[in-house]
Amino acid sequence: MSARARIVGWMLAVVGLALSVAIFATWTILLARLDDRMKAELGNEVDKLRLYADTTRDPRTGGPVTDVAALMTGYLQLNAPDRWETFFSIVDGKAHKVTFIPPPVPIDTDKALVARMATATRVDRREMETASGTVQYAVIPVSVSGDRRQGHFVVAIFYDLHRAEIVEAVRVLGLSALAAMALAGTVGWFVAGQVLAPVRLVRQTAEQISDSTDLTRRLEAPGDDDVAALAATFNHMLDRLEQAFVIQQHFMDDAGHELRTPITVIRGHLELMGDDPDDRAETLALVTDELDRMNRIVDDLLTLAKAEQPGFLALDNVELADLTVSVVAKARALGERRWRVDEVAEARLPADRHRLTQALMQLVANAVRHTTDDDLIAVGSAVRDGHVDLWVRDSGPGVAPAERERIFGRFVRGAGRTGTHDGAGLGLAIVRSIAQAHGGNVKVTEASGGGACFVMSLPLWELWRLH
Repeated sequence: MSARARIVGWMLAVVGLALSVAIFATWTILLARLDDRMKAELGNEVDKLRLYADTTRDPRTGGPVTDVAALMTGYLQLNAPDRWETFFSIVDGKAHKVTFIPPPVPIDTDKALVARMATATRVDRREMETASGTVQYAVIPVSVSGDRRQGHFVVAIFYDLHRAEIVEAVRVLGLSALAAMALAGTVGWFVAGQVLAPVRLVRQTAEQISDSTDLTRRLEAPGDDDVAALAATFNHMLDRLEQAFVIQQHFMDDAGHELRTPITVIRGHLELMGDDPDDRAETLALVTDELDRMNRIVDDLLTLAKAEQPGFLALDNVELADLTVSVVAKARALGERRWRVDEVAEARLPADRHRLTQALMQLVANAVRHTTDDDLIAVGSAVRDGHVDLWVRDSGPGVAPAERERIFGRFVRGAGRTGTHDGAGLGLAIVRSIAQAHGGNVKVTEASGGGACFVMSLPLWELWRLH
């Protein structure tokens, strides 16, 4: 069963249950009110008859009525029964007069019933069954001074006929509820289809993506409801998948491009290796060197791949002064240069100390490869205009203006290297990835006095100055 059908089904089930409870409650309340109304009506007729007997006067004498039959006849003429009611009188055990409005079923014609009613000595309320259903009645004994005859006044209410009206009303209510449920189901089916349309689009898009490598499709779900949020989340997931796919593709292209050469070199030397021990030793040294280079390339590629994934940075409060001094201390082992600390920032920066050290050491190693003994290499840090600058400068040949952007690409090697081992051209790409992961950037300018100056600028998210 589809989600659309389940939603509509559950909606109709809930609505049906609510309507059933409402109809049952209405039925129960109406019946309870009917019973109360029947009792009140019977009691009211007793009170009205008593009031009439106490206040009526004989028109001939002007005194109290002394004829019981005349008393009840006058009351029947004055008081008309309501719908589904009937009144009649009994004198000396026999039916006397009946109201001029004919009842649904005549009761006064049942002699046995009339005789039993005539035995009542006080107000007697009972029920009886007739062709028109249950009848509730009250027998009121009536006697007057000066008349030895015993009279009875009977008020009868056809209860089932009143109840039938309630049944009809509830039946109409039930039919209306069914019609309302049918209408609600139709509208609900349409609305559910509209609401679930983005969900179906998500499924269709996912199916299309699973059958191809096209990750550029996106969903359009305007609004700010849960479905729009689902579409936005799905689009964000596609962004991440597309980014991961691009990263994977770059990694495969880079690895295939850069690892093919050392593998070819290793295979060629191994194929040409002879039995001479010196030749074997030379080949082994070359193969080992190429394997080390391959290992460095793989590490650099993995670093670049991780730089574009969440969790690349482990943020901490980094003391810039300590970071700057420690980088210079570690860099002294890379070569005989004139090492210097230009400036230190007495501040803390929320950043990844390990990654910043890695980036600065890459810049230092790059400076070593492009300088000679006794050349100057300086490291510094400063807070400027709401951001932090970390730099490495040297007194080497510098970088031509046309090369200053290109050298931060992958597998790009700058000119003027002095080192004996060329890298894979990934060091500056790693520096740029680390800077971008911190929300900053890196650039190269001409240092004062000649040479190159590589500057990483990082945003100052939050700063606590040291006092």
